[in-house]
Amino acid sequence: MAANRPNVVLVFGDQWRAQATGFGGGAQVRTPHLDRLAAESIHFTHAVSGCPVCSPARASLMTGQYPVTHGVFVNDVCLSETATSLGQAFSGAGYDTAYIGKWHIDGHGRSNVIPPERRQGFSDYWKVLECTHNYNDSHYYSGDSEERIAWEGYDAFSQTRDAQQFIRDREGTRPFLMALSWGPPHAPYHTAPPEFQELYRADEIELRPNVPESHAEQAREWLAGYYAHCTALDRCVGDLLQTVEEEGIGQETIFLFFSDHGDMLGSQGKVKKQQPWEESIRVPFLLRYPQMFGTGGREVDALIDIPDIMPTLLGLCEIPLPETVEGLDFSGLVRGGEDPSDGAALLSCPHPFGQWYKELGGREYRGLRTGRYTYVRSLDAPWLLFDNEEDPYQLRNLVSGEEHGDLLAELDLHLMRRLDAIGDEFLTGTEYVERWGYTVDERGTVPYTG
Repeated sequence: MAANRPNVVLVFGDQWRAQATGFGGGAQVRTPHLDRLAAESIHFTHAVSGCPVCSPARASLMTGQYPVTHGVFVNDVCLSETATSLGQAFSGAGYDTAYIGKWHIDGHGRSNVIPPERRQGFSDYWKVLECTHNYNDSHYYSGDSEERIAWEGYDAFSQTRDAQQFIRDREGTRPFLMALSWGPPHAPYHTAPPEFQELYRADEIELRPNVPESHAEQAREWLAGYYAHCTALDRCVGDLLQTVEEEGIGQETIFLFFSDHGDMLGSQGKVKKQQPWEESIRVPFLLRYPQMFGTGGREVDALIDIPDIMPTLLGLCEIPLPETVEGLDFSGLVRGGEDPSDGAALLSCPHPFGQWYKELGGREYRGLRTGRYTYVRSLDAPWLLFDNEEDPYQLRNLVSGEEHGDLLAELDLHLMRRLDAIGDEFLTGTEYVERWGYTVDERGTVPYTG
């Protein structure tokens, strides 16, 4: 049975917001290969990262669970083995499993060896480092070796070439699950190869209307470098897709491109992630599977989230869902069936840290992104309400308007039902930290070692 199942290729960048793609409406960023992929894929136009920060999103990808369940609601802690993981589910169904690039759910030091028992079922091919943002002096560990090896040049290029070689070297009839996880376009922004940096000039960058003038100059500098990374990674997507086609496996391969979360980049006067605005929560999401869907692209506006990736892929591959999965299986929707959601994605920040620490304006929150609205409440009261159709740049917070009282009550009831369904008590961040036994510094961050 396994031999008849599709291969699965997961490709994702770190901190790549949905607005920074041509197919997603980014008029300035050059992503021709992704635009071509979009024309052949199901494009989830409203995909979100509900807990938009690195380790929590990656742990949700691996488990199909929400952060208050799997416990990785901060960076640099270790994902437990209590849930059946993505790699374990596919391996148990007869797949070979491969992982290349950034991991960031081990929590035992960003440059340390990750032993086989903490690899979440990715047992057949392993070229991984926990985390680095030095993309031009980047390392990895291969297989069970404890030798730290350097990627040549810009690591995303070398990692992509390695993924291509993995595909070329395949033998036998077993299908494979391969994850290719890049570090860019996460900061530092100005470290893409020079040929890509030359494509973008800061003084020519047009800003989103929600970037205040006080942040404009810096935002243009950031975006010029960020777009350079995006275009470099776009070339990687093109190279990898070319290899998939050259090896004759394009028809029977599920190819998913997405990101773990977005990046504020000066919008709303904010930086980085964790925050509930569009630039932080919205991610690109392209699903190509020619054997099932053909090569004609189409858009769907369902609110798919990171915990939904695992059950959706298992559904497409006709692999039973583990009982530990909380996310939703959208495979029926993409086959032409009903949307399995209630028309909303859950937004959460169980414990603010780093750039989103409380003294810097951060807070715990829970919320919903519906097809039209973003509704967010903090611990004590409703906080944000945006009509994203009328106000796509989220410049007018409607939460205090009396005319929206019925809408607020409806959305708040909807939110409470969603939280109840997963047992989310919406406690303070301190309570979650104490419950899971983590140690944090003065900015709420779990200290990590190199």
